[in-house]
Amino acid sequence: LSGLTITALVLALGRLLAGDTGGAALWLLVLLELLTFAMLFIGFAGARLAQPEVFAAGQATLDLHSGALNTLLLVSASACAARALHAVRAQARHRVAARWLLGALACGLGFMVVKTAEYVVKWQQGLDVANNQFAMLYVGITGFHFLHAGVGCLFFALLYRPTRRGTYGPGNCHTLETVTVFWH
Repeated sequence: LSGLTITALVLALGRLLAGDTGGAALWLLVLLELLTFAMLFIGFAGARLAQPEVFAAGQATLDLHSGALNTLLLVSASACAARALHAVRAQARHRVAARWLLGALACGLGFMVVKTAEYVVKWQQGLDVANNQFAMLYVGITGFHFLHAGVGCLFFALLYRPTRRGTYGPGNCHTLETVTVFWH
């Protein structure tokens, strides 16, 4: 965790204790996700140390092209979400912000399509999560991330119409901020 994230979490916890649950609840959710990913990565590292051959063989089956494409899609979705928030905060340009949200949604859905295709290929090749620790952890970590991205896409879709209608403005964009933080 970075110093900025820890500071934000401490401030959010303070707001939660003071009765402001909106922002604090989000930061607690982010903290829980970070802790979950940390535990999964620690488990992955420990299992990799215990079974280096299994992990080397598993990693050799991964498609670097789909991984690079997914990284590009996720970073692009983040940039689009940030631009949507900026458009509402700075100029209250609702239609521009709504288009940026659609861009974030499209990139998020693109990630999900590529990851789904990757999973299908893996299952067809006989991915065995029951007897292979690499496969179990790979599916666990990427599946948890897939779920997070799916929820983020749902949020982008739900915010599109209110954003386009001008529901949010420079002084009223907490919902957009929350979803942007959740996505990142």
